[in-house]
Amino acid sequence: MVKDGIFLGKRYEVLSKIGAGGMADVYKGKDHMLNRYVAIKVLKKEYREDENFVRKFRSEAQAAAGLLHPNIVNVYDVGEDRGLYYMVMELVEGITLKEYIDKKGRLSHREVISIAIQVCSGIGAAHAAEIIHRDIKPQNIIISRDGKVKVTDFGIAKAVTSNTISSNAMGSVHYTSPEQARGGFSDQKSDIYSIGITLFEMVTGQVPFDGDSTVSVAMKHLQEEITPPSEIVPDIPYSLEQIILKCTQKNAERRYKSTTELIQDLKRSLVDPEGDFVVIPPLGNADTVIITDEELDDIRGSYGEEDEYDEYGDADYDEDDYDEYDSEEDYDEYDEYDEGRKKKKGADDVNPKMQKIMKIMKIVVAVIIVFILVFAVGKAAGVFKGFGGITKEEETEGKVKVPNVVGMTEEQAKKALNKKGLGFKVAERKDSKKYEEGTVSEQKTKAGKKVAKNTTILVVVSSGLVGNEIVVPDVSNMSEDEAQSKLEEAGFKKISSTFEYSDSVAEGDVIGTTPAANSKATEETEIVMKVSKGAQKKTVPNVVGQADADAQNAIKAAGLTVGTVTYEFDESVPKGQVISQTIAGGEKVASGTSVSIVVSNGPKPDERVEVVSFVGHYESELTSWASANGMYVNRSGSEYSDSYAKGVIISQSPASGKLDKGSTVSYVVSLGSKPQGPGGDGETGESD
Repeated sequence: MVKDGIFLGKRYEVLSKIGAGGMADVYKGKDHMLNRYVAIKVLKKEYREDENFVRKFRSEAQAAAGLLHPNIVNVYDVGEDRGLYYMVMELVEGITLKEYIDKKGRLSHREVISIAIQVCSGIGAAHAAEIIHRDIKPQNIIISRDGKVKVTDFGIAKAVTSNTISSNAMGSVHYTSPEQARGGFSDQKSDIYSIGITLFEMVTGQVPFDGDSTVSVAMKHLQEEITPPSEIVPDIPYSLEQIILKCTQKNAERRYKSTTELIQDLKRSLVDPEGDFVVIPPLGNADTVIITDEELDDIRGSYGEEDEYDEYGDADYDEDDYDEYDSEEDYDEYDEYDEGRKKKKGADDVNPKMQKIMKIMKIVVAVIIVFILVFAVGKAAGVFKGFGGITKEEETEGKVKVPNVVGMTEEQAKKALNKKGLGFKVAERKDSKKYEEGTVSEQKTKAGKKVAKNTTILVVVSSGLVGNEIVVPDVSNMSEDEAQSKLEEAGFKKISSTFEYSDSVAEGDVIGTTPAANSKATEETEIVMKVSKGAQKKTVPNVVGQADADAQNAIKAAGLTVGTVTYEFDESVPKGQVISQTIAGGEKVASGTSVSIVVSNGPKPDERVEVVSFVGHYESELTSWASANGMYVNRSGSEYSDSYAKGVIISQSPASGKLDKGSTVSYVVSLGSKPQGPGGDGETGESD
């Protein structure tokens, strides 16, 4: 680590560390000659003595120094001072696209296209300078505070005149093209594939291929088709989905030929989102790449994961099996053949041995093709269902990676192995130059290797520490840099970091060390710092439309808690289903975050009152009914009636239908029969 305040090249002052990459640390600095702030990338100390890494670092600077574009992080200077190799770059204040995606979950379609156009503009400038980036991913795309998008870290870029690139120089395998994963030729279309994967992540919030190892992810890039984004985000515009699918074709010839073509379609997608204008060339040959066992071994080796697959050892293989042409006689025969081929044979003739091998190979290939066809037809017809074949899932089922328990106490090691479903056994106890008594100093099965569950892992435990003892200082809750400095001050030379989630320790701070604080070790002991990645983010499930109970179970299963559950009437959502949730599905939140939901009670019940006709009934019955139903009554008059007795309702308005509560029902009451007079005319009078 470079200390704050030092000057590089008598010009650049190191102010503070702002980031770290695979090969270099990045510091904020100040250029005192031009009086401006800059970013200074310094090669990590473990690589300074390695000529290959130094050459790669210089190559990065030389490749990027000639690129001047508003969508590329500009490189100002490169140099070496007191054994420190550094590169001075434009300082961009902002966040990476990866952080932006993690923060928002998914980006809007217009936002995706805007960012993509700027990325393509920067990459296009690099392509015009005959430079292939080869490591395009959201982590290498910065969004500045003013919204400008810039591509950075041409860490493995080379001029296109270099036809191949070693796969161990690839960037993140989640974004690498099939040809890069295979270790073959890569060009502009390789970058376009990576742009397509980045587009997919911006749209969906996730990468299309994931796995428990870099090899498994690389194989998916080679052999599996990506899931159409519309299956994850149904409202994605049709044209944008087609752009992503064209960028990520396995066959490079089916992708966009240049970023210029890609930008044209992106701009058109803005004005015609559902347009069917993206043309994916027809499939000339199989998109799925067939990988030989030899190539597969090369790919595994490139990612440094040979141990994961080296389960059967070398005992069954004899080197002599591969030495058919290694004898001196064989080489002499080829020499004679080469010298005399013009005299004895035509230029197109083939060595008899080679001809024989080629014939055999053709027969073998033909047999394999026939077998595949027969098997495919038979499988489709269900012929092989009862043969008990082992599927890929069954083959790998029950296998786990062996954790690293070196430096742990016996109890800690046993607990870590048991957690993985593995057994623990002490093979021997012996003195150690690195670890104190009772600490695991060696494990017989290497960490990272895949073994069957319930396998017993043999370990060697220290019976005593030999050498100058150093007490491991307690560096918990310190920043990674502070902890490393303290461990170095204590006298330790080998210090490394691993990263894990923690709900209690802030991101970037140290959770603890292996060996643990206050234990004894020597300067040769490797101290592994466990650095916090912060609280583990959980993806909020989309529970809208799910049944109440199912939605609550889904939230709990995602490592979150169910907050308030409220119920509302809703005309469009069936009773018992979720109407909305407080945090949208797909967002990343801390473990245990509360998600509240609103559940439908179905359509709101009709609260109007059905009017009952009280014609022919006494007034008291109507008033009693009205009082019970929150209604009002109004006697609008009274009349004589020969049909209705006195006090009986003659008419009512309204007499039927529905009324809101609080409405008034009017009625007329009978006065009974009209009285009859002496003259029979209904008039009353006194007798003479």
